[in-house]
Amino acid sequence: MLALQLLVNALALGAAYALVALGFVLVLNATGAVNFAQGDMVTAGGYAAIALAGLLPAPGLLLLPLVLLLMAALGLLFSLFAYFPLRHRPPVSVFISTIALGIVLQNGINLGFGAEPRTAPPLMGGGIIELGGIVLARQSLAILLVAALLIFGQHLLLQRTQLGRALRAAAQDPEMARLVGIRVDRMIAFSFALGAALAGAAGLLLANQFFTSPSAGTDLILKAYIAVAIGGWGSLAGAVLGALLIALFEVGVSALLSYEAAMAGLYAALLAILWLRPQGLLGEPVRRRA
Repeated sequence: MLALQLLVNALALGAAYALVALGFVLVLNATGAVNFAQGDMVTAGGYAAIALAGLLPAPGLLLLPLVLLLMAALGLLFSLFAYFPLRHRPPVSVFISTIALGIVLQNGINLGFGAEPRTAPPLMGGGIIELGGIVLARQSLAILLVAALLIFGQHLLLQRTQLGRALRAAAQDPEMARLVGIRVDRMIAFSFALGAALAGAAGLLLANQFFTSPSAGTDLILKAYIAVAIGGWGSLAGAVLGALLIALFEVGVSALLSYEAAMAGLYAALLAILWLRPQGLLGEPVRRRA
């Protein structure tokens, strides 16, 4: 019974982490550069949900489309300031610009909402569901379902639509994509928008069960980076797998042993993967990244 409850909680947390990691990989594939503000985008999504809940008292599920739109717009703005003006400069320029804009986001949230931890509305109300003697939190099940639908929707977008094919072509070979008429800059901007929207959704999902604060993004970007390193640079499926493994350590191993033991085990597993399979569990051969 307890094992199933822990598994559901771990899958819910891992699915939310996977949204963060997927957005991270989308921008990485589109630009070849790491967006170190992805964790701050998650925080921004959580605070967007909090602000919207103050204007429109409604469950998080109804606020989610608005959060996705607001965060997509923020992602577009982010690309205009952090990437496009610097894309022909040394790669470290984009690296630094994402860190700088992430700090701007942190301090803007701090000015607008204060430093105290806040919580977003639940997706569909609180409470528990009892199935055959197994007690499961309604919010955990809702997070798992919504995150899974968003991950599946992102998969369908990339694999089954013309837009998705254009996004993949622009990421894999920008010059050839331009030759066949694909507007690569638009695809890059859309990648930033989609990555920010996924991060914002994760912010809404996480900010109910876990308090959010202006500086929470620092921990989340580290987890996204670890998830990508475990799963493989450039691999969307690997990002999901890495995120789920992180959550299994945080929830399952923490419950069985301790949080400290879980973190030690996670980083030991990360080191083992880097030694034995540097491209990650599902990744491509290792390439240089900014």
